[in-house]
Amino acid sequence: MRLPIFHVDAFADRPFTGNPAAVCPLNAWLDDELLRGVAAENNLSETAFFVPRNQHYELRWFTPRCEVKLCGHGTLASAHVILNRIEPASHSVRFETRQSGPLTVTKEGDLFSMDFPAMFAKPCPNPPNELLHALAGAPAPLRVLEINSKYIAVYEHEDSIRNLQPDFALLDRLHPFTVAVTAPGREVDFVSRYFAPSYGVQEDPVTGSSHCALTPYWAKELGKASLTARQLSSRGGSLSCGLSGNRVILQGKAVFTLEGLLQI
Repeated sequence: MRLPIFHVDAFADRPFTGNPAAVCPLNAWLDDELLRGVAAENNLSETAFFVPRNQHYELRWFTPRCEVKLCGHGTLASAHVILNRIEPASHSVRFETRQSGPLTVTKEGDLFSMDFPAMFAKPCPNPPNELLHALAGAPAPLRVLEINSKYIAVYEHEDSIRNLQPDFALLDRLHPFTVAVTAPGREVDFVSRYFAPSYGVQEDPVTGSSHCALTPYWAKELGKASLTARQLSSRGGSLSCGLSGNRVILQGKAVFTLEGLLQI
């Protein structure tokens, strides 16, 4: 069996920046173990698979270890493939997902706008010791929030985020929780980093799903509905984020880095 495969750098305007995702268009769903095997072989933070259904596509995402509920850069990469290779005359695509509902992506020039569910994090009054010890190399966070198996540690300064060296072995123990750290930015409204070692991703380069929670938080803190964001991973990536009721609009660019056939 041969499957088309694309590698796309999402939230990037040039190759080798942003967050790389593999995208595999399918005609019908394959066995889940095979999908996990393909994702492990790709060894990227996410591999996206989609299947056409009438006027939309069914979309799923896998890390090298398991399936995830929501993936921003995998969705952006999938839309990039569909709207540039499969349906180049179209300007939008609708995805149906198993755990995050419908997701719509619109293309305007080389900019993609993704309509995602907003996640409103709540205070976590008693964060686990593993979390606090894992982040102990930096100043203590001002507060810890949680939402949908995500902890969000909020800091006062951007440098705390940039210089943080977490203990990944301790973060691994928090499964199924992942961890975002965030602070106000100097040149953008807010900065962040994202860690998911128990899912096979120590640090994700640019994470759309975490911005579904970060956007409502910073919109409230800063008193504005449109924000700019930067994820401070080694590759780095920039996003424009907007809050509209119970939806978050994430904008970014993407570039192809590989097109080929996967032999199974």
